[in-house]
Amino acid sequence: MAVARWRGGARGSAGSKLRRRRARPWDPRGQAVWPLSARASGREIQARRREALEDPSFFTMGMWSIGAGALGAAALALLLANTDVFLSKPQKAALEYLEDIDLKTLEKEPRTLKAKELWEKNGAVIMAVRRPGCFLCREEAADLSSLKSMLDQLGVPLYAVVKEHIRTEVEDFQPYFKGEIFLDEKKKFYGPQRRKMMFMGFIRLGVWYNFFRAWNGGFSGNLEGEGFILGGVFVVGSGKQGILLEHREKEFGDKVNLLSVLEAAKMIKPQTLASEKK
Repeated sequence: MAVARWRGGARGSAGSKLRRRRARPWDPRGQAVWPLSARASGREIQARRREALEDPSFFTMGMWSIGAGALGAAALALLLANTDVFLSKPQKAALEYLEDIDLKTLEKEPRTLKAKELWEKNGAVIMAVRRPGCFLCREEAADLSSLKSMLDQLGVPLYAVVKEHIRTEVEDFQPYFKGEIFLDEKKKFYGPQRRKMMFMGFIRLGVWYNFFRAWNGGFSGNLEGEGFILGGVFVVGSGKQGILLEHREKEFGDKVNLLSVLEAAKMIKPQTLASEKK
């Protein structure tokens, strides 16, 4: 009886192992053996994938998705380009910095002078020209020149500085500007931190507005010279009175407010002989 039970138990355990093997099919290498139905369903899935890839509508949908993504990225870039997020912040110039700048006259025999000589006695309004051939710069020069008679009554001179002297560019600029022009070879008036606007300027709506404004005003120009370093306008008081107005060009054609220039010029206190002796 004991032997029979043992054999029966052995048979029972062998039967249970066989059932487990049937429930979980494995090949001799220990990998799962999938039923034929599962294999067939896998082939059907692959066939459907091939059909989807060969379907023209699937390709068209993919191209539409890529196009929509590209348009969205372009729209975002255009939006950001028209904000001040990517614009470099101007660093204000100290009076001591401006005083020590070397300038050259544009005469046949040029002489070198310190910039402080321009405003030491009566102050000065100074335009740092981005590019003499630029029609936007010519427009601003003409606007500042419209203040010349009022500045003369105040005894405040009007000057301009350029960063390069190419062929007849300064001479062609002179009809738009009614003041003396000096050469700033080291581009100090465009600092202390020089700021540039590259091709991003051509996708800014404000720049295009400035273009149309200058064109409608009858101004024209050329592409001679460096025009990416931004300029500005300064109103400097006499002696050590300091910088009364500092306008830094934010984008191409960003003009100074003429009323602000005139108000700052009225604040200038000319040096008297007594103060000069001190």
